[in-house]
Amino acid sequence: MPAETSTLVSDSITRKSASNLALAFILLPKEKRSAMTALYAFCREVDDIADEENVPVAARREQLAAWREDVRKACSGGEARFPVIREMRPFIGAHRLPFELFDDLIRGVEMDLDIIRYRTFAELEQYCYRVASVVGLLSIEVFGYRDPVCRDYAVHLGKALQLTNILRDVHNDAARGRIYLPLDELAKTGVTEREIMEGPYTQRYFDLARLVADRARSFYRAARESLPATERKSMATAELMGSVYWRILKKLEKRKFDVFSHEPARLNKLHKALLILRTWAQMSVGSNSPGYGVC
Repeated sequence: MPAETSTLVSDSITRKSASNLALAFILLPKEKRSAMTALYAFCREVDDIADEENVPVAARREQLAAWREDVRKACSGGEARFPVIREMRPFIGAHRLPFELFDDLIRGVEMDLDIIRYRTFAELEQYCYRVASVVGLLSIEVFGYRDPVCRDYAVHLGKALQLTNILRDVHNDAARGRIYLPLDELAKTGVTEREIMEGPYTQRYFDLARLVADRARSFYRAARESLPATERKSMATAELMGSVYWRILKKLEKRKFDVFSHEPARLNKLHKALLILRTWAQMSVGSNSPGYGVC
């Protein structure tokens, strides 16, 4: 398939997603924006395969194995089978994206094939690393950086964003039979699985959500503190993501984490546009002030 047709595949996937991540690409120059669009489309595709509950688990596992093998070929300089990976292939070479990270990402979405409960935060943290921090590690290779500490930054920020997602989507995930909040922390706060699955919102749930939010906050702080000032401009897109999700977390806190009687917390288009302008302005004047991780 010609590259321009493949590009349309990635562009279409990204546009349809209306994702906060895709929105942040506006801050990137054209080549990096194209690379991130292709990378995002890959992430969206493998995640959608894992989430397609009308397809038997064995078939989904087989599909993900095919995607793993295809991206392995692309990372080795071979021809890819899937259009999205074909479109991503030149960027894999240009930015030296390693197969090991793609493999970790697929391992993360494969966890959703088998796991619908997490016993401990350590187990959940591994999931967050694979499905979010790994995306960050791939992304910073596209953004470009000099200080290897940026890898720690990507790991911390990825975990912060994913925990924010989990808190926002508790009710929707429960409707699909899933609880990502760690069971040992449910037990600690006296929350039952049935309360998560059916509601209602309680003080016990507030205590549970606050525990998870505190962990998210600690990762936002770690990201803010680990990013070298000299790399803040190169990480402008990631910093915008941090700002967006930090405000979603603050919105959840304002609602006292009641996700049972509210729609999922989101930012409106105006708020997102203002954050883009703020990040662009800070980047233009060389400001080192982060948009997240502070009260």
